[in-house]
Amino acid sequence: MTLYAAYGTNLDPLRMAERCPHSPLRTTGWLTGWRLTFGGEDHGWDGALTTIVQDPFEQVFVAVYDVTPEDESALDGWDSADTGLYRKTKVRVATLTGELVTWTYVLDAYEGGLPSALTIGALADAAEAADAPDDYVTALRARPCRSTGL
Repeated sequence: MTLYAAYGTNLDPLRMAERCPHSPLRTTGWLTGWRLTFGGEDHGWDGALTTIVQDPFEQVFVAVYDVTPEDESALDGWDSADTGLYRKTKVRVATLTGELVTWTYVLDAYEGGLPSALTIGALADAAEAADAPDDYVTALRARPCRSTGL
C-alpha cells in the first residue's frame, strides 16, 4: 500500500470508500507550503479544475489514505491521471503524530480561471465530511466562483 493525500472532493471518506473500497483513511493533516487553487479552465466542462501549487505561506487540509495498487489504478481513472490531465507528485503531510511522505495529484495545466459554484460547494462539503477545521471550510465556501456551471 502507498499513502495518498486527498485535498479535493476525495477528502470525503464516503466518496473514497466508493472509489477505493480497499483503501482505508489513515489520518488527516496539512500540506504546508502549498495552496489550493484552480486551473485548466479549458479542460473542465464546469469551469477551472481543483489543484494545488507550492506557496511557502499557505497550507492545505488533506486526508491521508492507505491505497492498494488496484485502488490506485481506479483512482487514476477517477482523477484523470490516466489521461495526463493530472500527474502524481510526492508531498510531505504534517499530522498530529508526525510527518508522512505521500503522493497526490497536481493538475498539469496553467493556474487560473474560476471554478463553478458546484465545485466550490462539493469541495467544502468534502472538507466538512473529513472534519476539516470550521475556518478552513468557511474559507472554501467564500472562494470566488462562477455562478453557473455551464
